[in-house]
Amino acid sequence: MARHIAHRLMISLPVLLGVLLIGFLLLQVVPTDPATVSAGPSATQADVAAIRQQMGLDQPLWVQFGKYITRVLKLDLGRSMISNRAVSDEIALTLGPTVELMLACLIWAAPLGILLGSLAARRHGSWIDRSIMALSVVGVSVPVFWIGLMLIQHVGGAGLLPFQGRDGPLWTMAGLKSILLPAITLGSVFVGPVARMTRTSMLETLATDYVRTARAKGLAEWRVTIRHGLRNALIPVVTLIGLQIGFLLGGSVVTETMFAWPGVGRMAVGAITSSDFPLAQGAILILAVGFLSINLLVDVLYAWLDPRIGTAGR
Repeated sequence: MARHIAHRLMISLPVLLGVLLIGFLLLQVVPTDPATVSAGPSATQADVAAIRQQMGLDQPLWVQFGKYITRVLKLDLGRSMISNRAVSDEIALTLGPTVELMLACLIWAAPLGILLGSLAARRHGSWIDRSIMALSVVGVSVPVFWIGLMLIQHVGGAGLLPFQGRDGPLWTMAGLKSILLPAITLGSVFVGPVARMTRTSMLETLATDYVRTARAKGLAEWRVTIRHGLRNALIPVVTLIGLQIGFLLGGSVVTETMFAWPGVGRMAVGAITSSDFPLAQGAILILAVGFLSINLLVDVLYAWLDPRIGTAGR
């Protein structure tokens, strides 16, 4: 298991380096000059030139990128050009709300998708199966911003739940109420794909020989489905969940912006629109590290669900 995790970590390092490079180059092609933004509207050309030299923007791109990587390795993400606060401090303020939103989304969407997919597989060909698959198609097809707008209009507009901002931590009643609509919005596009993959995987697993043997031994049907069917069907489902969580990080940008949720995604959008380049690069780095961490967790779950995976390289 340890060797498996170490191997995955080594694979993740070039990916992280590529993300840093792409994020660095994308912000270089933005027409706004960071030195001009930092100097302010009343600065002279000499002031802008001095700030460009101080920030190292007059050096070649490969030198700038090398210095940026060196700072990242030292956990120095720079300072925000707007607030003049350390980027790490700005990210620390927004990382918690984003993690809360992801957990609040997954805690109901993933179990519901697995439950619906298992039920559809058990009732294969019935009206229950067709109804669940129809709902799954709707969930996959409807964009996240439309669901958010409908909830804001019909639930938030009616005064049933708050729909702007974060009123407290997730474990408080005020915080729980404020996170419900963003979590429902973000999780609604997650249930459908999980339910469809669970149904497909369960149908294949329930048709295998060892499941038929378990039934022939007289085991209860629920035990056959859960113990022998579901666990072995979860490997492709875990794969999909890991990929979907990565897409949720992108969807959280839209959700956080719609509901004024003070998370990393909303901060990244604000940093890009205000040309706060160090803060935007820090937000991109954190989102990339989050995505890679989720993939690593999925690999560990693989080894737990199927121990052969963790010992494959020995």
